[in-house]
Amino acid sequence: MNATQPANFIDRRGQQPDRQDQVLERRQFAESRDSLNPEVRELAEAIDAYKLAQHRRYVTLAEVLEVIKDLGYKK
Repeated sequence: MNATQPANFIDRRGQQPDRQDQVLERRQFAESRDSLNPEVRELAEAIDAYKLAQHRRYVTLAEVLEVIKDLGYKK
């Protein structure tokens, strides 16, 4: 352990999950996607794809608008 790390710090980088079916990266809508209507599911998947492509954990409202426009919606 590094001298600058607190005693209760657990460095999990590089560790494999204990369970094979455990998701490596959480997605914002992953848990509730089954209950979404098709249009909302499409938006959720598009936002998650955007976040993966842009290496972003969170997106701004401007980025959400960009994703919505990329799906073909317009005012």
